[in-house]
Amino acid sequence: MLGIGIEAATPVSKRINLRGGFNFLNYNRDFNNDGIHYDGQLSFRSGEAHLDWYPLGGFHITPGLLFYNGNKVTASASVPSGQTFTLGGTQYESDPTGVNPVTGNGQLTWPKAAPQILVGFGNLLPRNGRHFGFNFEFGGEYAGAPTVGLNLQGTACNTSTDVCANAATDPGIQSSIQAQEKKINHDLAPFKFFPQVSLGFGINF
Repeated sequence: MLGIGIEAATPVSKRINLRGGFNFLNYNRDFNNDGIHYDGQLSFRSGEAHLDWYPLGGFHITPGLLFYNGNKVTASASVPSGQTFTLGGTQYESDPTGVNPVTGNGQLTWPKAAPQILVGFGNLLPRNGRHFGFNFEFGGEYAGAPTVGLNLQGTACNTSTDVCANAATDPGIQSSIQAQEKKINHDLAPFKFFPQVSLGFGINF
C-alpha cells in the first residue's frame, strides 16, 4: 500500500495501456526502541508509471517504475530524566538532575526510485464503450533497504563510568549513536521488497 492515489491512463494499443499517477498518506504512531520513546510520523509521497499488458481479457501484467519515492518516517525522540536507554550496546541514563534530558529526532528513508511488477484484473480504460472501469492488482517494488539517521542532544550519563556529557557533541556518545544506526540499518537490510495491493475505480471520458 502506497496510500491514496490519483492516476491517469491512455491506450497505446488494443491490449496495452500507459498509466501514471501519484500517491499520498500520513499516519502517526508512537513507539519505543531500546529505552528511547519516539513520536513517529509516516509520510507517503510517491509517483509511479505503469505499462499494463492484457494478454487475456481483464487479466493484466504490469511492469512499472516508482520514479519518485518520497516515502519516509520521521520521529521526535525523548528519554525522561533518570531513565536508562541503550545506544549501540552502551547503556546511558538521561540527565538525572532533570535539567537537560535527552531529546532528538530520527528519520527513516528509502532510495528515491524503484522498479515494480504487478499483476491484476480489470481495466481503467474498457474497450467496450463503458465509461466506468475498475482495477485490482497486487505485487510490489524492489525499493532497496531503508536507511536510518538519528540525532540526539541533552545530557547523557554512561552508567558504567558515571561520566555525563552532551549527547550532541561528545565523541563517545556520537560513536554510540553511529553504532545504533548501524544496528538498526542491519536489522532493516532484509526488507528491500515493498508489497503493494491496490483497488482503483476510473471514469473514461
